[in-house]
Amino acid sequence: MPDQLSRIMSLRDVASQINSDGDLDTLLRDLIQAACRHGSWDLGSIMTLDLAHGYALVTARFEANVMLRSPSGDRWELATSPALVALQRFEPVYIRDARESTEFPGYRREALERGYCTVMIYPMASVDAEGRPMVLAVSSRKVVDVSPDDLAFMSIIVHLGAIAIERAHRHRAQLAAAEQLRRVLGAQGSLLQEVLAGGSIETLTAMLGDLLSAPVLVLDFFASSLLASASPVPTVHDDAAWTTLLEGASGRQMLAEVRDAVTTRRAETITLRLSDKLSLDARIEPLMVDDEAVGALLTFDQSSSNDLQKLLIESAKFALSVQLMRSVIRFRFETRTLTELFFEIVERRWRDEQDMLRRARRLGLSLAAPMRMLVIDFPDRTNASADLSVDGHRAVALLAAQQHIAVHIVTVGGALVCLVPHEEGVELERVTRLAHRIAETLARSVGSEPIVVLGDTCEGLEALAKEWERCWRMIRVARTFGRRGAMTVPDFGPLPMLMGAADSSDVRSFIDGAIGRVIEHDKKHNTAYLETLAAYVRAGCRSQHCADAMGLHVTTLRYRMSRISDLFGIGVETPEQRFSIELALQLHSLIDNSNASAARHESIPRMRG
Repeated sequence: MPDQLSRIMSLRDVASQINSDGDLDTLLRDLIQAACRHGSWDLGSIMTLDLAHGYALVTARFEANVMLRSPSGDRWELATSPALVALQRFEPVYIRDARESTEFPGYRREALERGYCTVMIYPMASVDAEGRPMVLAVSSRKVVDVSPDDLAFMSIIVHLGAIAIERAHRHRAQLAAAEQLRRVLGAQGSLLQEVLAGGSIETLTAMLGDLLSAPVLVLDFFASSLLASASPVPTVHDDAAWTTLLEGASGRQMLAEVRDAVTTRRAETITLRLSDKLSLDARIEPLMVDDEAVGALLTFDQSSSNDLQKLLIESAKFALSVQLMRSVIRFRFETRTLTELFFEIVERRWRDEQDMLRRARRLGLSLAAPMRMLVIDFPDRTNASADLSVDGHRAVALLAAQQHIAVHIVTVGGALVCLVPHEEGVELERVTRLAHRIAETLARSVGSEPIVVLGDTCEGLEALAKEWERCWRMIRVARTFGRRGAMTVPDFGPLPMLMGAADSSDVRSFIDGAIGRVIEHDKKHNTAYLETLAAYVRAGCRSQHCADAMGLHVTTLRYRMSRISDLFGIGVETPEQRFSIELALQLHSLIDNSNASAARHESIPRMRG
């Protein structure tokens, strides 16, 4: 063995040789070569231990005499290898003569085949690129008695090698981080360039899937749309099937759950249940415009995110928010513009009819063609009327698209007006079915069923204004009598007509002349003569039937009717008298209930500045 000075100089050479900027494979070859030459060994190898599969794998090999080289294996079973013993004890394993060793039969067989004797195996305080532990093995073609100095010398070489390997790992990680940073910065530039160039949100979604190397899902709350880069469960749903699923009931449920999670800021992740046996976990990244959640980015990558990936996601959120901001501005502008046009028509503030028709055509609406009006009146939730209008707008647009019915949606305060052009193939039955679907869907989303009134066909500006007034009278009737859901004109009979005429002076004079004195007497003396008269007329002027309905003795009822006749001169003996009194009672009830409803609701919405 070399003397001490030579060994010190050898260590310097070893350190210089392995302290290079080469890749890991080159470093391992240099390390085993230096260990063999400076430690006076004939053969050597560096092995990684695949503990999961039970094998030791040779990653670097050196043999001093190439002419004597014979074939050797690159994989050893750990059960018969001293490498596992060295790793478990974390101390060198010394085999003086492998040809005579019975503890490791694999080494004995190879020692006889390749002609080596002494073997030393050192555990290394390092791992390979896949995180597997490593050992260094050296062999001599003759029997060598290893001294403590020899062990210490080789241990130092192995330690220097472990330091170099760790340095190589860090260098590789730095290169990977630099490459990822370059990729992130390039991705930022690409995303911003796509946004500034006016690219579509579909293109942005596809780019994000490629950049994040994971499926993503972009939700647009204003457009009620879901755009996916790829299927997160390709074994269950391919890309086409995933897109179909998002367009159906599962997609609508997913949109509602994500919007609720983003609005309430409950969690950063969400579990999407696609079926009883299939659920997906996704990270939620809200997309904000002016502190309002307008959408969300869902990523289905289960790996832990580092700082650069977070930076990339923030860039993606910014690009998507800018794109959605355009959608929000366009939605608000179109809604506002169409609303202004609608109110100019129904409030009859236009001067040039042709100018109104041209303005409508620029908004994609043909007012000169026949159309139906469908009015949606939301439940009385004034503190959330804006949200109801926006959510209702999305839901109605989606339902109409699913049934292939063209609609123009106008926001009018706490209500929506849908103008449905009369087209070939769009029968009244389909529009009626749409009205019922709207009532059912909004009842689930807002917690209470709205009033949905389907009007008749109208054509032209004046006809549209009259139809609006008639539909709103129907809504007032529905509010008065507590009715909700989808309904049409025939469902109300003559009530809307009577509602329209009830406020006239002639009608009020008729009511005052027929039952006005009874009303005043009841108010002044706290009596119930009007109630008794109304019940008597409803019972068909049958005393016993009316008394039973009111819970009175028939004699008491007859006394009250006698007092009504004496005090007010009201009689119901002839059909004409009964009809007059019954009509006055109905009109009075209609006006009274209408006034009470008007105290809670605006009679007809007006345009606000």
